Amino acid sequence: MEKKSTKIAIIGAGVSGLIAAITLEKEGYSPTIYESTERIGGRVKTDIVDGYQLDHGFQVLLDAYPMAQKYLDYEALELQRFLPGAHVFHKGKASVIGDPLRELGLLFPTLASNVGTLGDKIKVFILNRELKTKALEELFREPETSTLQFLKAYGFSEGIITKFFKPFFSGIFLEPHLSTSSRMFQFVYKMFASGLAVLPKGGIAAIPDQLQKQLGQTKFLFNASVEKCMDDTITFSNGTSVFADYTIIATDASPLIPNLRKQQLDWHESDTLYFTSKERAIDKPLIGLIADEEALINNIFYHTSLETAQKGASELLSVTVVKNHDLSEYQLVQKVKEDLKKFCGITTDQYLKHYPIKRALPQLKDIRYTLMPSETRLTENVFLAGDYLLNGSLNAAMLSGEMAAKGVLEVLEKRN
Repeated sequence: MEKKSTKIAIIGAGVSGLIAAITLEKEGYSPTIYESTERIGGRVKTDIVDGYQLDHGFQVLLDAYPMAQKYLDYEALELQRFLPGAHVFHKGKASVIGDPLRELGLLFPTLASNVGTLGDKIKVFILNRELKTKALEELFREPETSTLQFLKAYGFSEGIITKFFKPFFSGIFLEPHLSTSSRMFQFVYKMFASGLAVLPKGGIAAIPDQLQKQLGQTKFLFNASVEKCMDDTITFSNGTSVFADYTIIATDASPLIPNLRKQQLDWHESDTLYFTSKERAIDKPLIGLIADEEALINNIFYHTSLETAQKGASELLSVTVVKNHDLSEYQLVQKVKEDLKKFCGITTDQYLKHYPIKRALPQLKDIRYTLMPSETRLTENVFLAGDYLLNGSLNAAMLSGEMAAKGVLEVLEKRN
């Protein structure tokens, strides 16, 4: 089959779909990406509101991700670094805990912090060292428990679990109980221990934007909402359809494939709200953790503690909520402002925007690090991509996109 005449469709212009397209283009193919919204990025998007740069949810890039290192030009992204630590609010008091081996200025605040015992702090360094020496594939072969069970079994005190691990990793896993797989905890912990949390100067959307710039032969069709995908036919919500020799579904496939509809994914939800304020309660680029159990808010961050491409006149504060609630937008804003004042001593000025993210991260069990290209094949013509196939991370999104494209290429090679 001629490469130019081979019709390869990719459903979804998120990170997985873009990586799949890059992989196919390298082998001389020209895929078409069908995207249901008006722009690329999937869950990785940035808006400009009143001159402020707002990511869709508080997101960071872990620069130790192997797939990010493979596909992204870090220098061109102008990555802004978070300090390796956190500013913890608990019972009206604030303290700092961090990794003094990478940021010496965090040594004395960490030693003086009431977040955990001296034994806890020693265990943190031991765990760092252990995970640095373990291969990623090895981590994902370990017995799977919850993150909370893992931390308790490791011997961490209730104090450091409540004050640090719960709010910190709840903000990453987007669930408040640390029920997420211990494999995922160890993977993310290893990535933090091996590198840094960073944000592109232009916001998180600079990542898919850079991936799109690597494409020269891929066609994009936006506002193309797919209703059904059957073998070689893709049917859209407006009733039209197109033919494809092969299709990569780089989004949740269960609504699109009739025999998968009973296997719909469950998703973690979260809320991110943006406010302006006259001054920062946290001077340095540290994530703020709210460790009080009765607080609705989980973590905060002053985006103006980093350099951003777009900058308004005031300080920009994001607030993340991971606990379930049934509040209206107005009620949520009022509750968040009350929590900020009560638990952090923060008064905001202008409320900018609320991002209710219903499909923030897939809820997964028996998570994996990698998969073979052949494992992405659903039918003779249809292949799957997306972080839900592996684990909820940007690294998994990239890896699955690459493997799905390689799955198509393997079939084409055999047929040719």
